[in-house]
Amino acid sequence: MATFHFDLVSPSKLVFSGEVEQVDVPGLEGDFGVLAGHAPTIATLKPGIITVFGDGGPKRYVVLGGFAEVSPDALTILADFGWPFDEADPAFIETRIKELEERRDKLQAGQLDYSERAQLDRAIERLDHFYVLNRNVQGQAGTPAAH
Repeated sequence: MATFHFDLVSPSKLVFSGEVEQVDVPGLEGDFGVLAGHAPTIATLKPGIITVFGDGGPKRYVVLGGFAEVSPDALTILADFGWPFDEADPAFIETRIKELEERRDKLQAGQLDYSERAQLDRAIERLDHFYVLNRNVQGQAGTPAAH
């Protein structure tokens, strides 16, 4: 299978760099796979898991959002936060969930104008993404949300 170059960059470090065969990406508009020769694309990421296929079998990485830039011969992901899956910090993710729940609750408590309703919708959507990510990190994918 043809390969392409993939870089996963977080603010503090280069998380992954190398030649890969495929990368599955958690896009905000829907998850998507990247292969060599992919059409140029820029996408916003949702919190989720990136799966990288190449030498040594699949490797997984956790991201909490960011951007992906795809070209026919490269993929670069600039993640808000990114770690190898086995280094993901469930406590950090839980803290982010609590912050988002507080924001949602604060918005729901007031009389909302149009822009505040849009903020509430985005907060609920982002919270849903974090719930799914948290279940995956905790090893409970496919179980009903506890929140």
